[in-house]
Amino acid sequence: MARYKHPSRKKRLASLRKQTRWAPFWTVPKIYGKTRRIHPGRHTKLKRSWRRTKTKA
Repeated sequence: MARYKHPSRKKRLASLRKQTRWAPFWTVPKIYGKTRRIHPGRHTKLKRSWRRTKTKA
């Protein structure tokens, strides 16, 4: 990839970055109740990794 990214490409990459984030921590007790301890990463809609899945950006 280029050293200096065009603003439109940078914006696209930033939005794709949001796909890999964990869900907020408060979703766990909301879904499962207070006592259940589950990683919030399980609630993300779409999991994408820079190794596994490439983007068209």
